[in-house]
Amino acid sequence: KTDTLKDFVFELSKEVQPPTQSRIVSGIKGFFAYLQLEGYREDNPTQLLELPKIRKTFPDTLSTDEVNALIAGIDSKSKYAFRNRCMLELLYSCGLRVSELTQLNKSDLFFEKGLIRIRGKGDKLRWVPVAESSSKLIHEYIQKEQKPIKGYEDRVFLNNRGKELTRTMVFTIVKKAALCANLNKK
Repeated sequence: KTDTLKDFVFELSKEVQPPTQSRIVSGIKGFFAYLQLEGYREDNPTQLLELPKIRKTFPDTLSTDEVNALIAGIDSKSKYAFRNRCMLELLYSCGLRVSELTQLNKSDLFFEKGLIRIRGKGDKLRWVPVAESSSKLIHEYIQKEQKPIKGYEDRVFLNNRGKELTRTMVFTIVKKAALCANLNKK
């Protein structure tokens, strides 16, 4: 019955946040649409159910000074300071997702054209312009710092064991740099 579903959604609103509510109600709507499609029901009591309003929030952005402070916040005494600086430079100068950064290969670097090839969400390829200063840093990093193990020779950024970095490790690096720079943004 529609009233029972409305009561359920009302009680649900007391227990969970709107995004979770929305997911649950969408699932129920999908289930009843399936029952209708398969001929188990003629009506769909969920048609009158409304999804809760979800306030859209935007991520915090960093000013140029904050980005510079973040990069300066990298522990210069760390064995991986240069690698970490290169990663942050590339993340911010090219607007990469962390997963795109960790999956970046040397074969994706086209510095002579001022571009890098990125494999993004859904395995879609896109070309991203790269600043000359960033390309010089990355080139220097590849020449000096890398010691990959077999199977990871093409990866640009590697961990201390010569394998690809994880997203979690990159988040940890950024978080430590943000703490050192006294940045309180998420």
